[in-house]
Amino acid sequence: MKRSRWIDRDLPAVMKGLSACWQCPIGKNTEKGLNLAGQQAVHKVLNDIISVLFPGCHGHEPAVERDLHGQVLSRLRMAVGQLNEQVWHAFRYQCKVEKCRHCGDCRKKAEKAVRGLLQGLPGIQMVLQEDIIAAYEGDPAARSTMEVVMSYPGVFAVIVHRIAHMLHASGVPLIPRVMSEYAHSMTGIDIHPGARIGPGFFIDHGTGVVVGETCEIGRHVKLYQGVTLGALSFEKDAQGRLVKGIKRHPNVEDNVVIYAGATILGGKTTIGRNSEVGGNVWLIHSVPPNSKVYNQQPRPLIRQARK
Repeated sequence: MKRSRWIDRDLPAVMKGLSACWQCPIGKNTEKGLNLAGQQAVHKVLNDIISVLFPGCHGHEPAVERDLHGQVLSRLRMAVGQLNEQVWHAFRYQCKVEKCRHCGDCRKKAEKAVRGLLQGLPGIQMVLQEDIIAAYEGDPAARSTMEVVMSYPGVFAVIVHRIAHMLHASGVPLIPRVMSEYAHSMTGIDIHPGARIGPGFFIDHGTGVVVGETCEIGRHVKLYQGVTLGALSFEKDAQGRLVKGIKRHPNVEDNVVIYAGATILGGKTTIGRNSEVGGNVWLIHSVPPNSKVYNQQPRPLIRQARK
């Protein structure tokens, strides 16, 4: 394709402007600088780990039955090795950002975190079995558990969260958030990797769901689309900067159902076990166990059209 002359004329000035910010503290990642894994590299490792948990379900073709063990072992070894390097560089990056001098060996911290994930994969797989059953039993439209595994965005978001949360709990910077935002971009479901979520968790339809960093969710909880478990307000320090690391998001106890569009805010808000929260409800205070919380039904005005 013939290139327009104006492109060649304009490019030198544009490159001069772009390169002027290559020394800026934000936005450049090279092998001689931060050397962080690229976003797509993190996504690939994540997808490889998911393919280990569900062989043949999230790839391009079915797994080969006669060599399933060898295939899974090979992919897992490769993924864990790549993740170990990514996490090591993420720790180094965080040390540079925080000007840390006495935090210990980043390589050892990375190995400990990734080994923890590796050893925790069988446990994650068992919890995900409960999540999948909850999705199948909680949706009358589901025809099979395989349909749930291969097509449900809520289940995919929860799979990613289980992996990202374990890395986040080990103190890994950056990488868990890249993973969770990958699921967010794929599904429209935003679960912070810091959120603590019990087994049997199901998000039906899913689009627009937000689960904040300090949420604690019990067993067998079901959310519908558009639910927000968020912060009521953001505390600031004397310099006007946001205070981080405090409890900001609600708790949801066991066997709770929260219907579409409900907004539940605040670190002191708890939804008691066995409760139901209706659609479009706004809550900023706690609800006792065995409660049903609904808005009063609106009274629509219906007029017959004139002939």
